[in-house]
Amino acid sequence: MAATEFDLLFTNATLLTADPAQPTLRHADLGVKDGRIAWLGGTVPEGTRARRRIDASGKVLTPGFVNVHTHAILSMVRGVAADLGFAPSYTPGIPKGPQVNPEQARALAQLGALEALLFGSTLVGDNFVHADVTTEAMAELGLRLTPSWRIHDVDFARVADGEWIYNPAIGERTLRAGLELAERWRGNPRVQVQLATHAVDTCSDAFLREIAGVAERTGMVVNTHLGQSQVEVDRVAARTGRTSTQVLEDSGLLNARLMGGHCIYLTEDDMARMARAGAHAVHIPKCNAASGRLAPTPALKRAGINMALATDTQHADMIELMRWALATARIQEGRVTDEWQPRHVFEMATLGGARAIGQAAHIGSLALGKCADLVMLDFARPHLVPHVEPLGNLVHTGQGRDVQMVVVDGEILVEDGLPTRVDMHSVCAAAEQACRELWGDVGREYWR
Repeated sequence: MAATEFDLLFTNATLLTADPAQPTLRHADLGVKDGRIAWLGGTVPEGTRARRRIDASGKVLTPGFVNVHTHAILSMVRGVAADLGFAPSYTPGIPKGPQVNPEQARALAQLGALEALLFGSTLVGDNFVHADVTTEAMAELGLRLTPSWRIHDVDFARVADGEWIYNPAIGERTLRAGLELAERWRGNPRVQVQLATHAVDTCSDAFLREIAGVAERTGMVVNTHLGQSQVEVDRVAARTGRTSTQVLEDSGLLNARLMGGHCIYLTEDDMARMARAGAHAVHIPKCNAASGRLAPTPALKRAGINMALATDTQHADMIELMRWALATARIQEGRVTDEWQPRHVFEMATLGGARAIGQAAHIGSLALGKCADLVMLDFARPHLVPHVEPLGNLVHTGQGRDVQMVVVDGEILVEDGLPTRVDMHSVCAAAEQACRELWGDVGREYWR
C-alpha cells in the first residue's frame, strides 16, 4: 500500500474482520481513504498522515452489520405486538399499514432506522407502506438501504379478519410503486431497491409469476416472508396444494436473488429446493422465539443454505440477535457443537447478509479495498472484560449500546453513541407523536 495519507486512521485496535483468512487482528491499524479500507493490519509506516487519527486502544472494530429484513414503521407496535402471538399485519386491534399516513410513516421509519444505525447496522433492508417517503427519511441518516414497497395483491384491510381476497388493482399499484422507487434511487451507491414480495399467501399465483418476470428482467433482489406462520402454510396448501417454497419455484422466483424471511415452517424438501436454487434464508431469531417458535437453523445450515440475520420488528440490536441465533440453534441441537460457535452467527450478521443481497464483494468484512463500513465498540466496559476471546465476548455479552462509532463509506454517522446527521431527541419526539395518533385511531389508548 503506497499511500501514506488517510482520511481516517484507527490505531492500536482489535479487529474482528469476518474474513476467515485472518478473523482477529490485535494491536492493528485500519486506514480509510476515499471511502475504502486502504490499510489493514500492523502499524502504519512512520510519518503516515491522517486527516483524523483515532486511538482505538481498548476498542474493537467490526464490519458494519447487514440487517436485511426490517419494517421500521412497525416500531409503532413495539411493546404490544410481541405479546399478541402473531405478525402485526395479521393481528386485529392494533394499527395497520393502511392506517399510516405519509407524515407518520416518515417519523416512524426514521426512528426504526436510527435505532438500527446506533446499534451498528450500516445497512438496513426495509419494506412496508409509503416506501417513497420512508426511504427519503432513512437515507437522511446516511446508512445503506435496500428498501422496497410492500408488494402484494391481497387486500390487507381484510386479512386481519381472516379474509384473503386478491385484487389485481392492488398488485398493479404496489408493483408499480416498487419499480418507481427503484427508478427514483437509481445510481445512488447507498440505496439498492429490492422487490419485497410480501408472502405466498398474500400474493396470488398469477401475481407471483408477474413479479418473477420483472425480477428476471431487472436483476432485482426479491425479499419475501417464507414459512413464517402456520396460517401461511395452511392458506397456501388450501389454495395450491403445495408448499410456499414449491409455489415460489413454480413461479420462477426461487433462485439466487431470493431472500426468504423467517423460514420456520419448511420441510426437508423445501430446504433441498432452496439449496439447489441458491436462495438465501433470513433468520429472525428473536421475533420467532418471542412468539414461541424456532426456525430449523441447524437443518438449514446442513442443507447448505446461506443464512443472513435480521431484526425484523421488535428491536434493531444485531448484537443481541447473534446471541439469540446461537442459543436457539444450540437448543435445537441439545448441546454445544463445532457447527454453532460465535464465528458462525457473526458471519450471518455480516458476510451472510452481504451475500444475500449480492454485495459481498463490497461490504460484510474488513478487507483491503472494501467499503469502509465499520463499527467501533467500547470493550473497556466491565461486561466485555477480559479480552481473552473478543468475538466470544461480543456474541455472548455484547449489546448494541456498546457501539461508540459507526462509519459508512468512510463517513462517521455515529460518534460517541449519537447520530451525526440528525437530532436523536427530535426523531424520538416525532415518532412518539405519530404513535399517539395511530393508537388513538384504533381505540386503544396506552397513554392514560
